[in-house]
Amino acid sequence: MKRTSLNLVWVMTLLSGAEAWADAAAPTVNKGDTAWMIVATLLVILMTIPGLALFYGGMVRAKNMLSVLMQVFVIFSLIGVLWAIYGYSVAFTEGNAFFGGFGKAFLQGITPDSLAATFSKGVAVPEFIYMAFQMTFAAITPALIVGAFAERVKFSAVLVFTVLWFSFAYLPIAHMVWYWAGPDAYTDAKAAEAAAATAGFIFQKGALDFAGGTVVHINAGIAGIVGALLVGKRTGYGRESMKPHSVTLTMVGASLLWVGWFGFNVGSNLEANGVAALVFVNTLLATCAATLSWTFAEWIGRGKPSMLGGASGAVAGLVAITPACGFVGPMGSIVMGLVVGLLCFWAVTSLKHALDYDDSLDVFGVHCVGGMFGALATGVFASPALGGAGVYDYVANAVGEFDMLAQVTSQAWGVCVTVVWSGVVSFLAYKAVDWTIGLRVPEEVEREGLDINEHGEQAYHL
Repeated sequence: MKRTSLNLVWVMTLLSGAEAWADAAAPTVNKGDTAWMIVATLLVILMTIPGLALFYGGMVRAKNMLSVLMQVFVIFSLIGVLWAIYGYSVAFTEGNAFFGGFGKAFLQGITPDSLAATFSKGVAVPEFIYMAFQMTFAAITPALIVGAFAERVKFSAVLVFTVLWFSFAYLPIAHMVWYWAGPDAYTDAKAAEAAAATAGFIFQKGALDFAGGTVVHINAGIAGIVGALLVGKRTGYGRESMKPHSVTLTMVGASLLWVGWFGFNVGSNLEANGVAALVFVNTLLATCAATLSWTFAEWIGRGKPSMLGGASGAVAGLVAITPACGFVGPMGSIVMGLVVGLLCFWAVTSLKHALDYDDSLDVFGVHCVGGMFGALATGVFASPALGGAGVYDYVANAVGEFDMLAQVTSQAWGVCVTVVWSGVVSFLAYKAVDWTIGLRVPEEVEREGLDINEHGEQAYHL
């Protein structure tokens, strides 16, 4: 009898210990992290509607103002629904190296208790807010594309193209770059190898993209230039004035983009901690530096600094720092901002003129060129020797050794795969739309304006 009691105590002790161990091993959810992610998601919504809409809207002619606002507004709404139906599942569940699966289609299996991994072992956030946060990225990306062919494409064509491009360009690129098993899977070298084998293709290549340099900016920029070339130039381009109808609204939009971008970049850390503070500082400094470099380049090259140039420089800085913001140091972010301001100014003036294409709102010159520079520069300025944070080794639970050449090579993989994949999908999607419902509005509609003809209303009644 005594022996039985001892055995019972021993078993109960084991069960109690196992329960305590399970509680310790279970991921923790911090209310501060959750609250920050809700705010960050709202900030990305702000940077799209109204930020991007006003930034683009102010740069077109008055007769096309509402068409741009409508395209951004409805694309955001359309992607929100598609993201819940199948987008989140395809991008962020395990499948193969290029596509996820449909295990979470229609958000099945996700409850208020479901968790999503962060970048710290044992720390998670509610999956619902992670899903919503990632949705805002998916929504702003195709909205960026419309700036390349603004003022001349049918509203119906924009929507059909958006569905095709989102499904076959955005989702696989997002999966290739960002899908991984999470830090808790990296317990030892063997487990790390097994976990890495389930990650996206570009992730496996070692490319760093903290907040969307490849997924958002290069992806959208390539789709934009392909569209601009296939659709053709605006009627009267190069012969008639096509100046922005309201630089004031463009400045307001750029300012909202800048504010919202802190949600975009800092929110991508998924936690409210010291790294989030570093991301905030890098985002701020790179944007300031790029604004200055573009402004002074224009001042020297054209004799006068313009508000449109200053706003464009700010966006260029935001684009460049996006992939790097969690990996580089503050001085690295300033250097990146100074360089990208000059680079993008050259791209939207000299390069655009030399190649003679009509990218209406310079999506390629700012987002693609700036995004490619930012992605490659991440491989340089992430170096701890240059003040960067390096790359974390989750097996050793410490920052690993940094090989700049190897990292730049990995970054080049991300850039090249994104360019090729997005370019091919975009070409096929544009062609499919053109062969079915047609891409471009008739010339008389373009001359009169898309607002009154496509939407039956006008932005201004003067």
